[in-house]
Amino acid sequence: MSTALQWFKSSYSSNEGGECIEVATQPSAVHIRDSKNTGPNLTVAPRTWAAFVGLARQEGRSIYASSV
Repeated sequence: MSTALQWFKSSYSSNEGGECIEVATQPSAVHIRDSKNTGPNLTVAPRTWAAFVGLARQEGRSIYASSV
């Protein structure tokens, strides 16, 4: 059984650089790293990641709504 993580880059990322993250999921953990520096990573519980993504989506909608 392989224990290597499978990293996924954000669908909003481009190949032009910038601030991109990659995420690898496991049943008990979500790993997050900088796509330019694949060394150290941050590991959080899936529940914590889900809460963060939910807040980021809400914030993204409010930023979009205020700019229209």
